[in-house]
Amino acid sequence: MPGGTPRPAGLRKRWLAAGVLAVLVALVAGVSLGPVSLPPGSVAVELLNLLPGVHLDSGLTAGETAIVTQLRLPRVVLGLLVGGLLALAGGAYQGVFRNPLADPYLLGVAAGAGLAVTVVIALGGVTDPLAGLPLTVPMAAFLGALGAVTMTYLLGAAGGRGRSPATLILAGVAVSAFFSAGQTYLLQRHSDSIQQVYSWLLGRLATAGWHDVLLVLPYFVLTAVVVLLHRRELDVLSVGDDEATGLGLHPQRSRYLLIAAASLGTAAAVSASGLIGFVGIIVPHTVRLLAGSSYRVILPLSMLFGGAFLALTDVVARTAAAPAEIPIGVVTALLGGPFFVLVLRTARRVLS
Repeated sequence: MPGGTPRPAGLRKRWLAAGVLAVLVALVAGVSLGPVSLPPGSVAVELLNLLPGVHLDSGLTAGETAIVTQLRLPRVVLGLLVGGLLALAGGAYQGVFRNPLADPYLLGVAAGAGLAVTVVIALGGVTDPLAGLPLTVPMAAFLGALGAVTMTYLLGAAGGRGRSPATLILAGVAVSAFFSAGQTYLLQRHSDSIQQVYSWLLGRLATAGWHDVLLVLPYFVLTAVVVLLHRRELDVLSVGDDEATGLGLHPQRSRYLLIAAASLGTAAAVSASGLIGFVGIIVPHTVRLLAGSSYRVILPLSMLFGGAFLALTDVVARTAAAPAEIPIGVVTALLGGPFFVLVLRTARRVLS
């Protein structure tokens, strides 16, 4: 998608404030709503009490305070981290490949990470992949994600410099099918792991305290720092490699660095929450339509709104069919399917 003229700085600040507000609203709503509803005002006060030097009376009982700080808050924070990672990675992939349809799911990255984690579950004896993640799970997911995006890029580049952006999408479909076949084979050979794998494949934000949050947080920080520090380079890459080289940029080095960082973020998100699709295409494309086409705007706002989007989607997943819980991947797919059709229609020129 061709780069547009960045919006004025004042408008970007206004959108940044809107993104922060969306995160705060999602945080309070996610902690307040559930099988036991809590007053949003009291929840907000209790969250303020977590800040150093703040001691306010929230009016919550000791049991309700435990629900806020030990059960719901870790889950909401994990949703903010995972949603932010998926949306940030989606925006980065769209800039690197210059394709508004690129996202971690469609490029096969999630499928590659999924196969790697399935190997760990089936062969490594992990009984619950989403409760207390071992360090081997995110590492395996990262290797699988990086392998998948490398295969997608090489397969898409097979047609030479004249390849169309649609080639990358087709390559991603092929790579996803390859990894899905391997995953199916493993499940057939290790039928005792099917329940654990499927609970992970459908996606969910289930935490046992703050353990999972602490495991994902370093990946989030590293991915966010690398991608956001190089967001201006994506604007330069959008004009073409020859022009970018003339401006003093090393296109391939920047591209590989951003791909590695986005793959790391995707791997961490997938290993913590399972396969949650469409976040990486819904949020960045919405930001692009509303706030401007410069990646200096798209990437930080995608991170904020992506976290808020997934945290609020999780509220729907655990309240729409209460006391049962809908897998969050199902909810994002229901939202993302029609949205993808809309993006496909608006991006018709890009795919020509």
